[in-house]
Formats: sequence, structure tokens, C-alpha cells
Amino acid sequence: MKYSNLSVWLLGLTLIMAGACSEKGSGDNDKIQELEQKISQLEQNQVVTPSSAQNVQPADPSTVGAFAFEDEIFDFGTINEGEVVEHIFKFKNEGQAPLIISNIQASCGCTSPEWSKSPVKPGDEGFVKVVFNSRGKSGVQSPTVTIQANTNPSVSRLRLKGEVNRSTGTSTAPSAGPVKR
Repeated sequence: MKYSNLSVWLLGLTLIMAGACSEKGSGDNDKIQELEQKISQLEQNQVVTPSSAQNVQPADPSTVGAFAFEDEIFDFGTINEGEVVEHIFKFKNEGQAPLIISNIQASCGCTSPEWSKSPVKPGDEGFVKVVFNSRGKSGVQSPTVTIQANTNPSVSRLRLKGEVNRSTGTSTAPSAGPVKR
């Protein structure tokens, strides 16, 4: 009797799973047909614009500034852990509108930026000062600073690079503290 009940349960479970698989398969078939149609359209050089795409108009040159940095990467070479490196990235606004830096973010807490806060008129110069503190850092370092401004593209990046030698005075073993007797 137990053997026949087990057979009935297995048969029922098999039927349920088969029904679920056939329902899932029909959804997959619809997706496959949709993809095949899109491939067919692409092969016929018919560009299909996704429904989620936005219409993007090119920026009007008279409304944006343009960065012209003297350099976008500064190699500070090799320094010892704990040293602080500063570099001023100078730029000229080669755009047709005043260049306005809206935000600057450093890639880590070891780097802090300062910049020209007032709009930089076309033809004038501005700056981005980057300070890198190597305390607690060792090995090859390449912190970046991301600039958001009214430029095209709206995001620019500046980078410091170099190597930090581990301080010989820094112990990697934790201090045991005073010993009680």
C-alpha cells in the first residue's frame, strides 16, 4: 500500500512539474521570437530604438565651457609613507560660455581637492588643487579626482600617480600594551 501511495505522489509531482515547465517554455518561446525579430530588423539595417532610450540633443556650444588642462596626470614619483603631495592642475576655458565647476569628488579620503569657485570666463584660467596624504598608504597609488562641470562631456577626471614606500617606523604587529604582574 505504501508503495502505491508513493507512486501516486511521484506521478502527481511529475505532472505538476511538467505543467510548470510547459508554461515557462511558452514565455521563453515568446522572448526568443521577439529577439529573432529584432535580429532580423538589424540585419535589414533597420535601427530599432529601445523604448527606454532618451532623445539626447547635442550640447549648444554657446552654453558650455571647455577644459584645456596643461596636464591631466601628475606623477609624484616615489615618496615615503606619511608625506603629503600637492599639485595644481591649471586649465584654460576654451569654451564659448563661462565654465562652472559644480562638484569635485576624490576617489578616497586620502585625497582632497580645491578649485576655482567662481565661473571661469572664456579664455581665462582656473585651477584644481589636489592634496594627497600618504599616511597609512603603501605601494603604487593612483588617486583620482572627478570633476562635474558645464562642459561636454560633463565629467572629467584628473589623476595623481606614484609609489609610497612603507615607513620603517610603522610596526605591523599590534602593541601588547602594559603587562600586569
